[in-house]
Parts: sequence; structure tokens; C-alpha cells
Amino acid sequence: MSTTIVHLMRHGEVHNPTRILYGTIPGYHLSSRGRSQAARTAKAFTGHDVTYLAASPLERAQETAEPVAEVTGCDVDTLPGLLEAGNRFEGLRTKGWRSQLWNPVRWPLMVNPSLPSWGEHYEVIAARMMDTIEQVRLRAEGHEAILVTHQLPIVCIQRSVRGQSLSHNPAARQCDLASVSSLIFRDSEITELIYTEPAQEI
Repeated sequence: MSTTIVHLMRHGEVHNPTRILYGTIPGYHLSSRGRSQAARTAKAFTGHDVTYLAASPLERAQETAEPVAEVTGCDVDTLPGLLEAGNRFEGLRTKGWRSQLWNPVRWPLMVNPSLPSWGEHYEVIAARMMDTIEQVRLRAEGHEAILVTHQLPIVCIQRSVRGQSLSHNPAARQCDLASVSSLIFRDSEITELIYTEPAQEI
């Protein structure tokens, strides 16, 4: 029986002084704190049997993968399946009393939060992530792989593996910056999900 581990690593903190929902908008890079978070989590993989490393195409994921590449000696592949979820509120303030979602013109997009109706549906996110993970499992079979991606795609996988509804309260997510959700495979079956926060103190 072959054991393979696929680690889903969330990117570090992003420099976002205007506090908008940046989503898939290009040009958003890690803050200095985010780079420190990435380096700390990368260090946690010292001595691991990592044979494959990939990241989402977005800058913040690519930059988070850089110190991981240094620690593991792996080149960084770019996989579109790891991309952040699409969201029609990109570019807007979505939190606090200044949230632009208070504008009634946007309310028709919020008719069904369980999908969600304002962006890429949870089932679609989970499906593309699972397809990517399976491809990576085969490539790294018997070893470990690290995939640097984003919060919502990781949460969709966490909930799918745990048999939970993909519809959820975003405030209840367990997926902090630079955290790692490790999928343990026995052959092709996921037998365990382990969540860690190597950069918690930063």
C-alpha cells in the first residue's frame, strides 16, 4: 500500500491597503508579514519527502511558493486548477459599515448564499480542486507534494473530505494565512486530513 501526502498551503498575508476584495485581480503581492509567514511555513517542510511543488497563477501564491522551493529543492509548477474562486464582487469593499454590498443594485447577486450566487459555485471549486489534487497525487505517488492556493478552494476540499455541506459560514473557516491542510492518501483513498499553522505566531 502506497502512502502519499498532498499538502494544501494557503498563501501569506497580502498587501491590500484599500481593503478591497481582490480575488483574481492581478497585481496583489505579499506584504512583508506575508513573506515572513511563507518563510516560516516553508521551514516546517525541512526534511520532508517533497517531490512536487505547484502554485496558483496569482502573484501571492507564486511568492508564497518561493521559500518552499528553496527548502524542498523543487521547481514551482503553475496549475490553473488552484486558482482563487471567481467572484463578481472583486474590486469592492465587502466588509464593515463602508461595505459596497449595502447598495441595493448588488442584492440580486446574493439571492442564494448556499451556491454562492455571486461567484463560482462551491461544487465547481471542489471539483476542479479534486481533479488537480488527483493529478498531483499520481505524480508524487509514495512521496509528498505541496500545492499553494487560496482559502476558499482549500475550505471546499476540507468540507468535502469531512463529509460536510459545502455551504458554510465564512466566519467559521479553519484556514489561516500560510496554514497547511494535509491530505493523507493510502493508495487513492484519503484517510486523514491534518490541519496545522506553522506561521501562527507571526
